[in-house]
Amino acid sequence: MARASIHTREKVTRKAPFNLRAKQFWQRVTEGIELSQLWSQFRRDAHSSYRLYSQEVNPTRIEGVSRRHHFFHVASQFFWAIVEKLTPARRVLLLIALVLVIVPGGEWTWTTRSHEVKIFAIDSHFYGGLLMFVLLILEVADRVVMKRDLQIAKEIQAWLLPSQPPDVSGLEIAFATRPANTVAGDYYDVFARPSPDSERPSFLIAVADVAGKSVPAAMLMATFQASLKTLSSTPGPLTELVSRMNRYACSNSQKGRRFTTAFIAEYEPSSRRLAYVNAGHNNPVLRRRTGSIERLEAGGVPLGVMEDAAYESGESILQPGDWLAIFTDGVIEAENTQQQEYGEARFIGLLHSGAMTTPDVLLESILTDLDRFAGNAPQHDDVTCVLMRTV
Repeated sequence: MARASIHTREKVTRKAPFNLRAKQFWQRVTEGIELSQLWSQFRRDAHSSYRLYSQEVNPTRIEGVSRRHHFFHVASQFFWAIVEKLTPARRVLLLIALVLVIVPGGEWTWTTRSHEVKIFAIDSHFYGGLLMFVLLILEVADRVVMKRDLQIAKEIQAWLLPSQPPDVSGLEIAFATRPANTVAGDYYDVFARPSPDSERPSFLIAVADVAGKSVPAAMLMATFQASLKTLSSTPGPLTELVSRMNRYACSNSQKGRRFTTAFIAEYEPSSRRLAYVNAGHNNPVLRRRTGSIERLEAGGVPLGVMEDAAYESGESILQPGDWLAIFTDGVIEAENTQQQEYGEARFIGLLHSGAMTTPDVLLESILTDLDRFAGNAPQHDDVTCVLMRTV
């Protein structure tokens, strides 16, 4: 009995370290993420990858073509959409690996009168898998280097954007942004603009959305920020500032392909006067304290489209209790898994229901509702929102 008890304890002792090591291994692999979250993450990654490759695939079936031939045609397009993302050397490596995986292994022998001699044998599946693993290592190395560079770019971009709103008399401000990728093409800022005619400065309010995503859009966003800061230091009407920014944007827009939508306003705290120019941006929502809705539409075409474009300005006098919501299309065009859009109606509904709260609280409520709506659907565009309330 005692001998059996000792044997049981030794077995448990040997088993415990294995269980501990297995748990530590799984913890390291998953970083503590639950299985349900891992599955959701995989679905988002798979959906995002599919959208990337399917952009180059035409699924339209030509009349007269059988289903079988159409299937192979679409599969061929999808295959080349994947392969062409690799360098030529890695394409060759992938093709060799696929051939080795598909073709069965074999052996070469030499037969004499007396016996058969095995000269060479190969396990093609093993070497095909090995080449796939080598290809994976090369791609992961590129991804790690790119991720490191993008992280640096993200830190630089965070430095370009304000972390806290400035102290503006009679105005409460909250803003937030969520990039679709590591870096974003959205821009927002609120900063003082000295006025030669007054001792008190006015404040520029800017929200912009560069066409495209990721690194190219982020680079143009940085040029937009630099030009706005530089050109706004020169006194002049808001329309002149926007026109000068448009001329500068046209010199970097690749003949209009890299345009920027922008809403630029100037607020004077002493008079509560808000002058604005809407350069092709989503119309901001001005909710009066009575509950009525006004849209700030006056302006012109996006920046970088037409060098000689003319811009007009609009004006509103803000009253205590009024709300101003400025947002990019990533908010209202966010989609759920059924490809339904979030929509302005839902956004304005939250603006009504949260009118008695502060901008910080309402902004958090909007972002939470946006997450609830989108669910596991991948974010396909940058999300930026600026809320202001007069007090």
